[in-house]
Amino acid sequence: MNFRIPDTPEELFRQGGQRITSLGKWLPPFVIFLTISFFAATSFYSVDQGEVGVIRRFGKYFATTDPGLHWKLPFNVDKLDKVKVERVFKEEFGFRTIEPGVNTKYSPQSFDEESLILTGDFNVLDVSWIVHFKIKDPVQLLFNVRNPRETVRDLAEAAMRQIIGDYSVNEVITLRKSEINLAVMEILQDGLDKYESGIQIDKIELQEVLPPAVVKASFNEVNEAEQEREKVINESWEAYNKVIPKARGQAEKTIREAEGYALARVNRARGDAVQFLDMWEAYKNDKEVTRRRLYLEMAEEVIPKAGKVYIIEPKANGILPLLNLSERGERDEQ
Repeated sequence: MNFRIPDTPEELFRQGGQRITSLGKWLPPFVIFLTISFFAATSFYSVDQGEVGVIRRFGKYFATTDPGLHWKLPFNVDKLDKVKVERVFKEEFGFRTIEPGVNTKYSPQSFDEESLILTGDFNVLDVSWIVHFKIKDPVQLLFNVRNPRETVRDLAEAAMRQIIGDYSVNEVITLRKSEINLAVMEILQDGLDKYESGIQIDKIELQEVLPPAVVKASFNEVNEAEQEREKVINESWEAYNKVIPKARGQAEKTIREAEGYALARVNRARGDAVQFLDMWEAYKNDKEVTRRRLYLEMAEEVIPKAGKVYIIEPKANGILPLLNLSERGERDEQ
């Protein structure tokens, strides 16, 4: 039906009524189609891998669904929240990553409000760190925490300030990083569990721990002086460990030699005393035999050391040399 501009109001109303009548034929099927489409769109849903679906019926928790295709009550009677339970989230403190990759880009903005921390010896450090966490209970996450990321950030910053406040500046920079990571992780997890947040802390990573830029030059000079002092101390201990143990070993050796010599002299003196007593007993029993034996033993000991030996007889007219047959035999053998 062609539409033309009416000449009178009556003609306008008549043409409008005819068009409404023609549209009324298609309106019910169109409404039915929209209803079915909306029913399907609000009833069927899919959950991806690494996620779970939390169903709320009239705002109250109803069920948790695994990955796959599922059905729920339409028309927003059941509402769906998808939670990534296998993904590891991270929050950065003291810096922000703009574009990760091989050439990572960081934000040039300053984050001194969260990175400047007071140490136990009243020094200020510029600390940056990362908190890695996962969702262990999606129901607690949705119903007990309004803003999970802000909660993690606030608790992590409070825990880091508390722990670093217990250490000196040198301990934080050099020696105690692992201990600080574990202590902050423990305090942060306790706080999240107290709130029943459903968040599991995976790890804490201290990144750069530096003095503030305004005192960095002076701090480096102090640090170099500390390193030089440690170097001198280590060199002194090295020299000490070379000389002192050697001297102690030599002293111990001398003491052991003296003790051995004293023991040998005592044992020898005891043996000589026993020998003298035995000899005295033999002399008392037979003086002549003992006297002769002593004489012969002494002669046997002295004569080999005397060189040439001459025997003088009282009635002889000359001196008779003693022929040393053993010495001549040794020369003949050579």
